[in-house]
Amino acid sequence: MAVERFPVEASHIMMFARAVGDPNPVYHDQAYAEGTEAGGIIAPPTFAQASAQFDPDYRLRPKIGEPWMGSGREATGIRPEAAGGAGDDAPVGMGARGLHAEQHFEYHRHLKPGDVLSATVKPGETWEKQSKRAGTLKFSETITEYRDSHGELVITARSVGVTTEKAVES
Repeated sequence: MAVERFPVEASHIMMFARAVGDPNPVYHDQAYAEGTEAGGIIAPPTFAQASAQFDPDYRLRPKIGEPWMGSGREATGIRPEAAGGAGDDAPVGMGARGLHAEQHFEYHRHLKPGDVLSATVKPGETWEKQSKRAGTLKFSETITEYRDSHGELVITARSVGVTTEKAVES
């Protein structure tokens, strides 16, 4: 995911915190937040993922009128035949053989309202492990760097996906 402009707004922070069920007032109450170590409203730890909504090409972003991951009768909302046999070489998160394995966020400073971030993505490490039920597990890491309008690094996000050699029989 590459995002050229991700504006961080107080209302977005509040709605994100509510959506993930985090009632901490540092995410919405300015008077309370000013009395904390942060000194003002800040974003929750996983808030950077909301930048996906500012990337029209992000593959997990819902697109009106198109099947979407997580919607519909099938587990992904995309029938295997419509996804070109999802599972064989399907992207992570698509089909029966790919999934999101880990996500880590390293904050270099608090993310706060008024910040405008850009995100760049680069590949990380890759490795394999053997599984008795799924054959070779192929892990791939993606590193996303979020920088503010001054080019300062604010967040480094590390995501790990895994694909399996074969579908696990139930």
